[in-house]
Amino acid sequence: MDLVVTSIVEFVVVIALFFVLVFIGVKIRDIIQNSSSRFLNPEEFLPLEEVQTLKQVFYLILMALCFIYLFYFISIFDNSWIYFIAFDILLSLYIAVTFETSKMHKIILLLLVPFGSLTYALFDGISLTYLVDFVHFLIFIYFIKYYYGKFQEYTFSNGLGVTVVLTFAIIFISFFVTQFAENKGPLDALVMASNAFTSNGYVVLGQSALGKLNSVFLVWGGYIISGAGSATLTAAILVRKFNRRLDELERLLEDGGEE
Repeated sequence: MDLVVTSIVEFVVVIALFFVLVFIGVKIRDIIQNSSSRFLNPEEFLPLEEVQTLKQVFYLILMALCFIYLFYFISIFDNSWIYFIAFDILLSLYIAVTFETSKMHKIILLLLVPFGSLTYALFDGISLTYLVDFVHFLIFIYFIKYYYGKFQEYTFSNGLGVTVVLTFAIIFISFFVTQFAENKGPLDALVMASNAFTSNGYVVLGQSALGKLNSVFLVWGGYIISGAGSATLTAAILVRKFNRRLDELERLLEDGGEE
């Protein structure tokens, strides 16, 4: 009986805490979306085409994160649980904050509560709350389909290509292959795959978890900025070339008019 009462109390506390975090997250999201700051507008820093490609990649990344959650929910049984718990809470919170409002919003929001992870983080001992986490597991299957639909909608509505899917698939598959082939953890595999893809070597850069995440950020941040620089330079060369040709054409027309 004590176990049931304790589990109910933990269940209520977990839901209340998650909803408070979602409320705070939504307020922060609204402030960012309503801000007129140029620093929050990616088109101030990157060409429109690259911003659109990054938006495509964004939906693919969310799909991949949902799949990774499902994979590690089943397969992790060692001390990596602490990283999985943090990953579960952050991913669930982000989806809850950014998910579009609909008739099913409140139900989906409830299913997104990471019962097992928050219970493990807040309380010790056995709890019946862990059983509810299997429902939380199933909601990520729905979100894989949801974000794939968003990717298709955005791609076709903007007339974009799907080559980015091939690039993303190479990195995603390499992430798993690296784990099994090199016997590395998820974070090390991500660092190695990122470095290999961006021609920085097939190695792990960084000692701590924070250092490795910083390494991944620097690798992909530099990759994006370098792509933007190349696109800007190419556009500038083409504009200069066409302006020169237009000047020549204007001179020809003026010479022909004088004759």
